[in-house]
Amino acid sequence: MKNLKINNRFTAELPADPNETNEVRQVANALFSYVNPTKPSNPQLIHASKSVAELVGISEDEIQSESFLNAFSGKEILPETRPYAMAYAGHQFGNWAGQLGDGRAINLTEVEHDNSFFTLQLKGAGKTPYSRTADGLAVLRSSIREYLCAEAMYYLGVPTTRSLSLMLSGDEVLRDILYNGNPAFEKGAIVCRVAPSFIRFGSFELLTSRNELKNLKQFVEYTIKYYFPEIKGDPKEQYVQFFQKVADTTREMILHWQRVGFVHGVMNTDNMSIHGITIDYGPYGWLENYDPNWTPNTTDSQYRRYRFGNQPQIAQWNLYQLANALYPLINEAKPLEDILESFINEFDSDYKTMFLSKLGLFTSTETDSELIANLEATLQLSETDMTIFFRNLSLIKKEDSIENTIAKIKDAFYIPEEITNTILENWTIWFSLYLKRLATEVLSDEDRATKMNRINPKYVLRNYMAQLSIDAADKGDFSLVDELYTLLQKPYDEQPEMEKWFAKRPDWARSKVGCSMLSCSS
Repeated sequence: MKNLKINNRFTAELPADPNETNEVRQVANALFSYVNPTKPSNPQLIHASKSVAELVGISEDEIQSESFLNAFSGKEILPETRPYAMAYAGHQFGNWAGQLGDGRAINLTEVEHDNSFFTLQLKGAGKTPYSRTADGLAVLRSSIREYLCAEAMYYLGVPTTRSLSLMLSGDEVLRDILYNGNPAFEKGAIVCRVAPSFIRFGSFELLTSRNELKNLKQFVEYTIKYYFPEIKGDPKEQYVQFFQKVADTTREMILHWQRVGFVHGVMNTDNMSIHGITIDYGPYGWLENYDPNWTPNTTDSQYRRYRFGNQPQIAQWNLYQLANALYPLINEAKPLEDILESFINEFDSDYKTMFLSKLGLFTSTETDSELIANLEATLQLSETDMTIFFRNLSLIKKEDSIENTIAKIKDAFYIPEEITNTILENWTIWFSLYLKRLATEVLSDEDRATKMNRINPKYVLRNYMAQLSIDAADKGDFSLVDELYTLLQKPYDEQPEMEKWFAKRPDWARSKVGCSMLSCSS
């Protein structure tokens, strides 16, 4: 890969673990450990993103080369590089977990291309010093879900890591998919994911928890220098500005999650990027029926900490933990508290504007909050598909009757026969308010529909869709992976040839493993 420009700033400037044995252990006074990927026995390329390859300086021809296959399966090390795993800690489901680190991810290298920097990371490439009791490997089902979802999110306009490649390792991996004592062998796989960096909230938490304040200061200043060069002022001012930037980009990311109905499922602080991008696609999901209490994670089924409607509050809680980690450098609570206190207020204001845009309302009135609250309540009276509802809302004209409006969104109802009596009355009341509100908008029906259809996707990666591609891939058929990848590159376009994917979750998917809730098993 002749145009791949290596520039390993992270390992060149930050403290390394002096112990280079690949043994699970506590790693002190270091931000990473050198470790090589486990060599796969018979790697096979399933899919690669041409646009991501171009982003980092890899040509389309090189994707099909043996060197690409070997490098991004972990079989061979890229010249002039030393792979490494990062050390970090985190709060998991609200509880302090101590050292975590890259237990199944290995950073191959950093590259520079077109004045931008990227970290190339293999997920599922084998054991590291941070693997705890696990093997550091990944299976095909979770790898397909990660590969497709990161790219789907990118094309939806949601800040995210990217996916470069998806490969089979040729090896079998033992997993207990439901954590019920029935492990089975599955096909091993490796994803190469790409981001500006994989620095997390937990990266700073680890250093503060161990009172490694010299390393903390060095790491924060390193992060500002390379990723937030616009930040100026004395050191304390810079640290506060850094926290403000992270809060702002995190708020924007969560706003996009709520806009498209995405539920991350594992919003632990070790899964939160300082870049405000979505990372670590595990038991995620998109809302099928509009249910703010839904979480896709079986581990979270009792308390539903990471449910859809709680994501903004969890983001604020996680930022609070980052503030605690940065506090020793600032020694002043108020500027951090001010940012945290304003987070939800600013989110609520942005959420209202975003929600109105989903409704095709691009001005603001005093009754808008009531209109939104009324709709959110009505959507929950009977199972109503979020994606289909908002997409079909653009079909409504200002002069429509209430009967016509309900008819135009009826495909979103999972149980149409329930839309009678009280439920129908609630919809009638809401649509009467909505039509009055539409009449105040100056945009024509056509122009309004065009804007709405750039905000409300027609296609998202529903869990049952991903599972269908996984089932086919398990049999050696990767055509559905390619079809979904193509579909999800244009989620706002009509794509009439793909209309079969603009559909509610089928009944068979309600309880099928991988189609409703998922475990963290990979």
